[in-house]
Amino acid sequence: MERRTLGKEGPEISVVGYGAWEAGGDMWGPNESDEAVVQAIHAALSAGMNWIDTAEVYGDGRSEELVGRAIRGRGEEVHLFTKVAPRPAGSGFRPEQVKAAIRGSLARLGADRVDLYQLHWPDGSVPVEETWGAMADLQDEGLALHIGVSNFDRPLIERCEAIRPVESVQNEFSLLYREDARRLLPGLAEKGTGYLAYGPLAYGLLTGAIRTDTAFHPRDWRSGTMGMGAYSRLFASRNLQANLGKVDRLRPTAERLGTSLAALALRWVVEQRGVTAAIAGSRNSSHVASNGAAGDLRLDEETLLEIEAIFA
Repeated sequence: MERRTLGKEGPEISVVGYGAWEAGGDMWGPNESDEAVVQAIHAALSAGMNWIDTAEVYGDGRSEELVGRAIRGRGEEVHLFTKVAPRPAGSGFRPEQVKAAIRGSLARLGADRVDLYQLHWPDGSVPVEETWGAMADLQDEGLALHIGVSNFDRPLIERCEAIRPVESVQNEFSLLYREDARRLLPGLAEKGTGYLAYGPLAYGLLTGAIRTDTAFHPRDWRSGTMGMGAYSRLFASRNLQANLGKVDRLRPTAERLGTSLAALALRWVVEQRGVTAAIAGSRNSSHVASNGAAGDLRLDEETLLEIEAIFA
């Protein structure tokens, strides 16, 4: 699978990585079995993905535990990325809380350091300078080789930059959610900041597996029961039909290229200037293998324009 450097001096990572949010089983319906999650992670590694993105809040640490179990004995071949979140969902953004949080994550992962440690989303109750100073300390101690942010806008990134470079930004970016990333990416690319796109498959919509009559488990946020902001713009009835119509128009392009809708949607994200890699998660090993195909797919300019026209 194609690999790129994350930021200026980060690790060489595959252009598709395994996202372990679903592995936590907290907002995607219960896991069928822990073993199925472990097998899905093994399928990701077999497909050429060499990094895993998780977080302390995914299943209240359960995701990190399963990631640690899946990669046990694999040594340096897998790059570990995880995150700390504000209270009450996470450990908190006070310096002492951040420093305790990474040790908890390391214990669950069975690791002595992570390759990338990230602030999961902003916390308006703690000055970001205090939090980012603690992140810099963790980097100096060698507990986090690289540090980054997630769900941050430009002003917050610049406040962090005054203390220590932000090596990567992880924000949402897909064919169905493009505007925010496209405003941010040019400046990040100019600085050489890495960019990890989460939600590149629009949480399943761009795989072709979801229909207007698809029923989600009540504990799956896509059922509309958990107040997630993405639900309204993607899955609420007034928007779902329009989104699925665009997906249907994308099918002939995927068929012409001999690839899956998922791989095509992932590759479109990876082809955008400034994007280092995309995060794709699933608890289904065959879906993971399909996602991995994006790593070697190539899209010419005509195809990119064709896709742009569909989602304009």
